[in-house]
Amino acid sequence: MSQSTSLTLPSASHVVPRQRSVLPGFRLSLGFTLFWLGLIVLIPLSAVAFKTLELGWPGFWSAVTSPRVLASFRLSFGVALIAAAINAVFGLVFAWVLVRYTFPGKRLLDALVDLPFALPTAVAGIALTAIYAENGWIGSLLAPLGIKVAFTPLGVLVAAVFIGLPFVVRTVQPVLEDLDRELEEAAASLGASRWQIFVRVVWPVLTPAVLTGVALAFARAVGEYGSMIFIAGNVPMVSEIAPLMIITKLEQYDYAGATAIALVMLLASFAILLAINSLQAWTARRTGRPA
Repeated sequence: MSQSTSLTLPSASHVVPRQRSVLPGFRLSLGFTLFWLGLIVLIPLSAVAFKTLELGWPGFWSAVTSPRVLASFRLSFGVALIAAAINAVFGLVFAWVLVRYTFPGKRLLDALVDLPFALPTAVAGIALTAIYAENGWIGSLLAPLGIKVAFTPLGVLVAAVFIGLPFVVRTVQPVLEDLDRELEEAAASLGASRWQIFVRVVWPVLTPAVLTGVALAFARAVGEYGSMIFIAGNVPMVSEIAPLMIITKLEQYDYAGATAIALVMLLASFAILLAINSLQAWTARRTGRPA
């Protein structure tokens, strides 16, 4: 007695069609990504580190701890942090106005936010210097009060705020636009005040976007040169920014010393950005929203 076996094939209705990806496969895409990242980012940054090795540890320490260089570090990083904090507040207010209110000239105001992106940095520096100088439109009003902006560290702060504001506005604005207004209405119907609604409903959603904008504004301000060089005045130990010290070293053909300053700025900026991104990820996990 023979036994027959039958092979049951899945019907055409049960066959899941294979989705074709627009881009190449994972391995090829990942390989191209790593290659491009290394070519554009990692290799130039590695060159900074390798060039600095020519100094040795004593030479490196001497180059980055001279009083003039330390003063430039304090100015660049201190101004960048203060400007990022200022932009976090006013950038949030600016984005709130653009999203939540309708008024004449709104589109023009929205377009002006991107002006620091499009404006050449040298032009921005000359314009800020002309406005905030003692004989300028705003500087002439501040001079009788004993406030001097141009050619002082305060002028560097003004330039840093100017170039960093769009980063906060453009990162917060789309999040505000996607925020469900029904959540705020539900909180208001339960008796929550405006401040409670903002702190408990709106702010947890905006926090990752605000931190991202602050990180971008800080990174831009630390390495900014063109818009600060004119209004800073470049007074040694007072208003010299770190990028200017790099240019000064290069003009003196001290390439290793210039890369040593650049390496310190790179490591410090990376550490601060990593801390901000870690805080952003922690906030996203706490609120249950994607970072």
